[in-house]
Amino acid sequence: MWLLDQCQALFNTSSLYGVLGVSKEATDAEIRHSYYKVSLRVHPDRAPEDLQATEKFQVLGKLYAVLSDKEQRAVYDEQGLVAEDSDSLQQDQCWEEYWRLLFPKITLEDIQEFERKYKGTEEERQDVMQIYLQHQGNMDAIMASALCCSQEDEPRITALIQTAIQAGELTAYPAFTQESTRKKKTRKHKADEERQEAEERQREMGLNDADDSLVIILKQKQKSREQNLNSFLSDLEAKYSKGGKAKAGGNGKK
Repeated sequence: MWLLDQCQALFNTSSLYGVLGVSKEATDAEIRHSYYKVSLRVHPDRAPEDLQATEKFQVLGKLYAVLSDKEQRAVYDEQGLVAEDSDSLQQDQCWEEYWRLLFPKITLEDIQEFERKYKGTEEERQDVMQIYLQHQGNMDAIMASALCCSQEDEPRITALIQTAIQAGELTAYPAFTQESTRKKKTRKHKADEERQEAEERQREMGLNDADDSLVIILKQKQKSREQNLNSFLSDLEAKYSKGGKAKAGGNGKK
């Protein structure tokens, strides 16, 4: 699957800038900062319950490799194409190591500290407003995209959006203002199931809440998937360490 197609499938947008939540005119520093924020949200250690976390993390690495390269970014800006056969997108790239080279001292504790300082800030408010506009009020997509958010944060995020609508800062999309109670309950039920599944895995493996080795849970997931070849992530551990396969010699379209 081409990079732009992967972005559409995993992030609901085929725009490299849209995935990061920045404009085409964003500076290198702004792109790097946004890449850091979004990668924290989908880092496999941060989101062990998300079966697509590793794939999302790898796609973000490829995306940043394109936008941080002046020549590749210029081609994408002018033609809407990505050179899938470029050295930076080769299949043997280890995106976890790539991320560590960019942010070498980041630990799970750092991620949790970032989350603590980020919540309730003006930066978070602006990010949520941008996501709201991008997804036109679809709360399923908003909650899936919002940084450092869990089901428990939904009332706070909803209130933030409602306040912005009342202040005239946001358009009142029907998808948000007229969302059915049934859809809200379905979203909550899905989130509760994912949380319970993660807690059960922790208990089975003898982990406690303070344990920062959540990658162990990922390996446990991998063993389970190896018994089910129909899983679209049947080789998570291999992808996590070496990156997903990329087709060579082609271009993706915007």
